[in-house]
Amino acid sequence: MISGRDDIMITREVVNQAIDYILQHTEEELTLNEVAEYCHFSKFYFSRLFKEQTGESVYAYIRRIKLEQSAFRLKVEKERRITEISADYGYSSSNYSSAFRQHYRMAPVEFRRRSRKKSQEHPFFHGAGWQAASFEECDSRIRIEEVPDYYVIYERRFGSYGQLSRSWDSFIERYREYITDGTKFLERTYDDPAVTSTERCLSDVCMSVDESCQLENTIWIQGGRCAVYHFTGHAKYIYAAYQTIFLIWLPRTSYELDQARSMFDIYYAVDSRTMQMELDICLPLKCS
Repeated sequence: MISGRDDIMITREVVNQAIDYILQHTEEELTLNEVAEYCHFSKFYFSRLFKEQTGESVYAYIRRIKLEQSAFRLKVEKERRITEISADYGYSSSNYSSAFRQHYRMAPVEFRRRSRKKSQEHPFFHGAGWQAASFEECDSRIRIEEVPDYYVIYERRFGSYGQLSRSWDSFIERYREYITDGTKFLERTYDDPAVTSTERCLSDVCMSVDESCQLENTIWIQGGRCAVYHFTGHAKYIYAAYQTIFLIWLPRTSYELDQARSMFDIYYAVDSRTMQMELDICLPLKCS
């Protein structure tokens, strides 16, 4: 965390490209040289630029992402052995345990055991008295769909998801001239706040535009086969909806998340006065 800042906005598109590349290759052996080469910069210049923009070195970011993605999978893939999950990220059993303890101050097996309680105790629950739905109830609200790709303008930040409404206000004001009757508003939240520390959660606020848009900060959000959970309610309950999917549905379903694609929300209605919302939570799935 960079002291004194609520969040960190990534303003250099080449750093965003590097982050995307890292997120898409977390199960591979990534090096600074490889990432810098992908971005067409010398490793020395790129290393300084990446840390200046993100507050972390490339090596530290890769290491953290691998550990946090593995921790998330410990949470949602209850039937898989810890050694199998750690091997997916290039760790031996002993090295993984040591690295995991250093990051989370507990062993992987303890993290898995406490994951549900830790998720429910998160401040994002707002003391709402969350009642866990049954798998059958959750499953009945999820549709398996082919979601289209979206070409979007986006802004990316590290910081608390509780600050996203503020990010949206400034984003919409900045790109108001691009809004049409057909504009879709999308949000990508890359991290589970019960796994990743608040100030390091990564998010994109996005709006669809025509492919002719020449702005630098444009990108394709890849759709494809997704589990789609339709949410209606107050914004403060979105976290509970995500945790219902993570804690109840994913551990028991036969579907697997596609780690190479990001989760995203598609907004249909937002009342800024009451904070009532209607949106689809889209989780990319591996093809069977």
